[in-house]
Amino acid sequence: MAEEPIRVGLMGLGTVGSGVVRLIEDHQNDLCHQTGQGVSIEKILVRDRQKERKVAVDPSLLTERPEEILKNDRIDLIVEVMGGIEPTRSYLREALENGKHVVTANKDLMALHGAELLSVAARKGCDVFYEASVAGGIPILRALAEGFSSDRITKMVGIVNGTTNYILTEMARKGTPFQSALARAQELGYAESDPTSDVEGMDAARKMAILATLGFHMDLSLDEVTVRGISGVTPEDLRFAAQLGYVLKLVGIAARNGEKVEVVVEPALLPQAHPLAAVDGVYNAVCVYGEAVGETMFYGPGAGAMPTATAVVSDLVTVVKNMRLGGNGRAIVAPYREKRVKGADEIFAKYFLRLRVEDEAGVLAKLTLIFAEAGVSLEKVLQEPGCSGDEAEIVLVTHTASRDRLDEVLLRMEELPAVRRIMSHYRVEGGE
Repeated sequence: MAEEPIRVGLMGLGTVGSGVVRLIEDHQNDLCHQTGQGVSIEKILVRDRQKERKVAVDPSLLTERPEEILKNDRIDLIVEVMGGIEPTRSYLREALENGKHVVTANKDLMALHGAELLSVAARKGCDVFYEASVAGGIPILRALAEGFSSDRITKMVGIVNGTTNYILTEMARKGTPFQSALARAQELGYAESDPTSDVEGMDAARKMAILATLGFHMDLSLDEVTVRGISGVTPEDLRFAAQLGYVLKLVGIAARNGEKVEVVVEPALLPQAHPLAAVDGVYNAVCVYGEAVGETMFYGPGAGAMPTATAVVSDLVTVVKNMRLGGNGRAIVAPYREKRVKGADEIFAKYFLRLRVEDEAGVLAKLTLIFAEAGVSLEKVLQEPGCSGDEAEIVLVTHTASRDRLDEVLLRMEELPAVRRIMSHYRVEGGE
């Protein structure tokens, strides 16, 4: 007699949910071979049962009542792809309290309430997997949890938002202004009608909070991530960066020195030889540095229905295997290191600054004196005529300096009459 299939409650039947349904239906034979038993969808929670769907499903599977999933004893695990914080958090917490395993693609929820859900899961002996919450189809979380389990991660640097990467790629290749590149991304469906979360860096910040918590074993929340978006980036920034041998990307950086960490999301200049410099369009990539293994890189599509659905179903397979082996809940390792976040005087990097100044003798000498008095040395200096005849454009790249020293330099330059405007300043990452 064949074993009963594992019964799944699916919460959400949008783009990703439809992809999950397709994969479970189309790959049923592969799932049976990998897990030893079939997988069937028992119920699907939707907002409107009458809505037209992208995938054909038996109407009897659809429900608008979450209790038909949460209180259903036939359902072994829940796949959540509906998004949002509430009521999703309450649903998943109730599911875990009822002994149901959880697979989610919800980065917002895991960044804000992941520690809480993992704690409940550990207490109830349940699995919570969330590979699809970061970098779509790239198996980065599993790599951190399993592949680096014998190593200590020192740094993670990643492009983890495809929308901003597409926009910056368009700006760099075609000289397109930010707003035009954003409009094109919206036309192609890469950006939402309200793109704030993407372009202001919050989407990437949530993902970096998840990566840093898992990689450093610290309970790092969104509040610990320093965030700056790309809405202020101009084609001129990208042109000057290219002249100096750099590519500008929105990157997430999580770094550990000793027992202290920094987590930041910001536009940064990467040397053209840096592995992330060639990651264009909507693709994502994460470089992970371990004390033993050195540098590794994970690359692939960061979003989209099928890449994300693939990560979800991969997590589902892991849960089913754990059920057969009696290993549910054992993979959860709660953060066990004390949270210690660096101050501005402990964060070191090189920096790129672009200024418009009065085109007169002695201005560069005044600028270099400001840097010297702040203890910041210069690596590169580039000067060009400005837009009008009485001004010049100056680009400076510093040697490694602390963030508080850079802030001091910026403040003093704001006060210098010869500096008409600080056009931009960015971190320079890599190439040390």
